[in-house]
Amino acid sequence: MKEKTLLPVVVVALLLLWVGTLGLWAVEAQKTVNDSGLSVSGNQASIEWKLVTTWPKGLPGLGSAPENFARRVGEMSNGRLTVRVYGAGEVVPPFEVFDAVSQGVAEMGHGASYYWKGKIPSSVFYTAVPFGMTAQEMNGWLHYGGGLELWRELYAPFGVRPFAGGSTGVQMAGWFNRELKSASDLDGLKMRIPGLAGEVFAASGGTAVRLAGGEIYTSMQTGVIDAVEWVGPYNDRTLGLMEVAEYYYYPGWHEPGAMLEFTVNQEAFDRLPADLQAIVEGAARATNQDMLDEFTARNNQSLNSLLDDYAVKLRPLPDDVMDVLHSNSVVALEQLKAGDPMAQKIAASYEEFLGGVRRYHEISERAYLNARDRVLPPISFTDQ
Repeated sequence: MKEKTLLPVVVVALLLLWVGTLGLWAVEAQKTVNDSGLSVSGNQASIEWKLVTTWPKGLPGLGSAPENFARRVGEMSNGRLTVRVYGAGEVVPPFEVFDAVSQGVAEMGHGASYYWKGKIPSSVFYTAVPFGMTAQEMNGWLHYGGGLELWRELYAPFGVRPFAGGSTGVQMAGWFNRELKSASDLDGLKMRIPGLAGEVFAASGGTAVRLAGGEIYTSMQTGVIDAVEWVGPYNDRTLGLMEVAEYYYYPGWHEPGAMLEFTVNQEAFDRLPADLQAIVEGAARATNQDMLDEFTARNNQSLNSLLDDYAVKLRPLPDDVMDVLHSNSVVALEQLKAGDPMAQKIAASYEEFLGGVRRYHEISERAYLNARDRVLPPISFTDQ
């Protein structure tokens, strides 16, 4: 009788021991997941990434691209990969985004490659080359002409994997607080202008100043600089540049198809399963095209507002200014290639593609635009 009485007690004790063991195993498993950089939601583990940018938080256009990317990744992964976006200065200063990604401070970054010119001189090819390719041409070179492979080779020593991150299209030449009548008016002019174009501007008589987007308005307002190139009507109007400069010049000789970049820490990317890697790549590609679409639409509206509501004085750059800038662009590009095998390798690919696409566009894009302009009413700006 005693043995029969003890049997249920022993069974219950064994069951409790088994349940407790399972509980401890579950806690330990969750701890392991959390220690590996994952968070747990229900029964599904999700990965959280930080994305730092060179743009002020909430800036339309440039700043909305990383937000759109993060949204796409979250939707496509069903929450398995969450990307949190931080504006310039929230985690790192704007010009330290590349280093933050390289060092693993953040898994991703969004900015312009020519900001890292001091560290990687050849990076300028992947934002813009003066008198170089348009956005359509750049995308063709990157994705079907070998440009992206060379870009990844360039960044590989830093543990960074780049993706095309949006384009503004042809930019404006910039805002000036005095009228340019000839090339001599560039002498002594202090202008915010980055990248290879900064060297060209300095060689043409001006002084190139390096400033982040959040510093531009105040610098123009206080006279620290006399001129600024930013983007185009959409973002320029958002920044209020029509309030601090009188003259607005075109075309954007320095950034004919400015390309932005998503940068990803290579080790973080390699830790993702294959499907999440594909989602990151697909979301970047979609965001790249989406930005160009948005700028094409918004620039139209914003230009009308600048001219009608603010009486901005719109001007084309004089021919002799363009000639000086072009001749100095040729010199700057040759100096960049001199003694830098990687610059020579990228330049050879870039120039070969540009030569071929110019030839085709002569009988396609340019021929069509000329034909359209011949039959449609002419475009005029009454202020000029």
